[in-house]
Amino acid sequence: MSLSIRNQIPGTVTSVTPGEVMATVKVRLEGGQDMTAAVTLEAVKELGIAEGSAVRTLIKSTEVSLATGPVAGLSIRNQIAGTVADVATGGAMASVKVDINGGALTAAITKDAVSDLGLATGSSVVALIKSTEIALATA
Repeated sequence: MSLSIRNQIPGTVTSVTPGEVMATVKVRLEGGQDMTAAVTLEAVKELGIAEGSAVRTLIKSTEVSLATGPVAGLSIRNQIAGTVADVATGGAMASVKVDINGGALTAAITKDAVSDLGLATGSSVVALIKSTEIALATA
């Protein structure tokens, strides 16, 4: 199956914490970073997700925010450090490609945000991704 989701990063499940309806799934990405996804408990069961499972984290580019450094005092669980590899701007929006250890992320942000943050190739950034905005796929 092909998907339009640009960000598809492989990893291995390190833990699953079930709740009444939702579960948090911690994934160690191939580059060594940890990412947390909040998915339904039903999906965990149907996909057979357990510690040691190989998964792909799926994140729409519109759900990736960027900061120029780590952000404290924030509920967003996933803060992945990287380096801007490319910035493509249009009339109002921009596509920012970020190299991370073991892969890449694309963020769709406003052109004004690119300017305000001073983003350019080589800039250090932190990708911010809410755990509820991460889907998981199994092979």
